[in-house]
Amino acid sequence: MKPLPSVLVVEDEPGIAELIMVNLRHSGFRPQWAASSQAAQAMLDAQLPDAIVLDWMLPGDSGLVLAKRWRAAARSKSVPILMLTARGDEADRIAGLDAGADDYIAKPFSPRELVARIRAVLRRRAPEEMAPVLKWGDLVLDVQGFELRCDGRVCKLGPIEFKLLASLMAQPTRVHTRRHLLEKVWGGDTMVEERTVDVHVKRLRAGLGEAAFWIETVRGLGYRMAEPVETAGA
Repeated sequence: MKPLPSVLVVEDEPGIAELIMVNLRHSGFRPQWAASSQAAQAMLDAQLPDAIVLDWMLPGDSGLVLAKRWRAAARSKSVPILMLTARGDEADRIAGLDAGADDYIAKPFSPRELVARIRAVLRRRAPEEMAPVLKWGDLVLDVQGFELRCDGRVCKLGPIEFKLLASLMAQPTRVHTRRHLLEKVWGGDTMVEERTVDVHVKRLRAGLGEAAFWIETVRGLGYRMAEPVETAGA
């Protein structure tokens, strides 16, 4: 029998943590609770969960610090992180997403919505059916090997950014609207805002470094791959 997906709940308020844990158990998950950043790190070091629900304000390091640390570490970089916090301003949401969170939920929250979002990020981990290797200009994307080479060098991307680039490269001449990218990368999750696409495109360009010019913004529409110089006018 396939094991239940595990979720690490990092929350210092016992009442909120218990509410989350109960709903996760009833929804077919195997939750674990950490009440501090130190406890969360110890549990993550012992065993990687399938997903993490992370509060911002914690004893010790903040959730923002943890998200950055876990996203930067090779061992935990692909684990989905959902930030759950009372800090719901747009600037805070952008800071959370920039730190590496895959989703951001403001308190007070609906437990059913939280469970739905966890399921959505887990669905997004499954690789999309497409060519095993995608090429555009000097970009070579090994979909199955989860590796991107930019002009021969390896470019490191997070899981969402990798899938976003794969969707763009699979149909490089198409203008991909934000709604289309939400459907391709986020599985049509209506709870994810279109603004999230822009945040992850920014992170994708940062990961590409000098190759960021390949991601072209089509004003008022969305994004597409820039045309290689050698094929221009063809």
